Amino acid sequence: MKFRDVRMRGFEKRARLSAVLDWLDAHCASLPGESIPLAESAGRILAEEIVATSNIPAYRRSAMDGYAIAGEETTGASDYSPLTFRVVGESWPGSPFSGKLYSTQAVRIMTGAPVPEGADAVLPAEQASEAGDLVEFTGSVPPGKNVGAIGEDVREGTSVLPAGRRLRPQDVGLLASLGLAVVPVIRRPKVRMLITGNELAAVGQPIGESQIFDSNSPMLHSLIVRDSGELIEQLHLRDDRHLISEALQRPGADVLLVSGGSSVGAEDYAPSLLDELGELDFHGMAIRPASPTGVGRLGSAIVFLLPGNPVSCLCAYDLLAGRTIRQLGGRSPRLPYATREFVLSKKIVSSVGRLDYCRVCIDEERVFPVATSGASILSSTSRADGFVLVPEESEGYAVGTTVSVHLYDLPFDRPL
Repeated sequence: MKFRDVRMRGFEKRARLSAVLDWLDAHCASLPGESIPLAESAGRILAEEIVATSNIPAYRRSAMDGYAIAGEETTGASDYSPLTFRVVGESWPGSPFSGKLYSTQAVRIMTGAPVPEGADAVLPAEQASEAGDLVEFTGSVPPGKNVGAIGEDVREGTSVLPAGRRLRPQDVGLLASLGLAVVPVIRRPKVRMLITGNELAAVGQPIGESQIFDSNSPMLHSLIVRDSGELIEQLHLRDDRHLISEALQRPGADVLLVSGGSSVGAEDYAPSLLDELGELDFHGMAIRPASPTGVGRLGSAIVFLLPGNPVSCLCAYDLLAGRTIRQLGGRSPRLPYATREFVLSKKIVSSVGRLDYCRVCIDEERVFPVATSGASILSSTSRADGFVLVPEESEGYAVGTTVSVHLYDLPFDRPL
């Protein structure tokens, strides 16, 4: 877009969210892979398909404690007609019986231990009575019973996990069973955060009479962690054009988040600086409450100019910046919230031509918009149970309409 300085003038027009998302999707291929220790891989995204290089198990193993025998030799055994075998040894996990079984011989065996040559079944210990080196069987087992076959869990050469898989704890366990000490995963996006504003005081520091505590940086940090980005640097800057320019040009980030200084005020330097140093592709969005958001590029980094008002900042991050961080890290671009449908008990008012991020509260199976919900009222998001996105073509929703709510909490996080 051709840059227009909107300071003290306002936006002539605002970009539609769909156009910005299309642009972001076109510029957000997954980052390259890296190898990390297996123990650190839970939650990461596989960069490559994992193919088994061996069978699991690599040997026949017992499924229970008992006796390894030739199954057909136990035919007819019962409480009234027990069969007697000679115990010739033991097989333990990690310490197998090294010989071979012959007719009417048995090996005492433990769960997970290798089944010896000459045996093809395991009779449970509950159906046996041992005395000296003899054992009586009062039950029978067919060949193959209670024996895990070679490759029963995973067969050599088969695909175990696909590329793009978000690794769960059980997946990590499966990779460990294959003997993988390192895992190929997609690199986490490196994020630099620039927090601007003369009025901001860092949490824990003295606050001036005309200052407020910075709430955006801890909120954004939490969101970056949620989306599996890596915060490499956090800078707090005064509204100084030179300082902001220097910070924007620091190398090493995949994503730059600039909080504050993105609107139409006289000291909102970030848009013009991004246009000078890189490209300001969008400035001004048809979104409420994140209208002053800007998006562009600086070198290889994607830059988001986020509004300073905290609810606007949260909205712009979730709809735009978070989507990009997730995509760069190989994750789904979709909003990371569970959704449920509820019936409105109070109407939601919107305007055609903009998307509304409407915070709502849940009362049993009905929802209603939060009463006080300005862009600077961060408590509205804490009081809310979730939000409804009202599309650009809608004037809102009437009472009784069923709406889809993006829930801030996971189901098990909600109070009883």
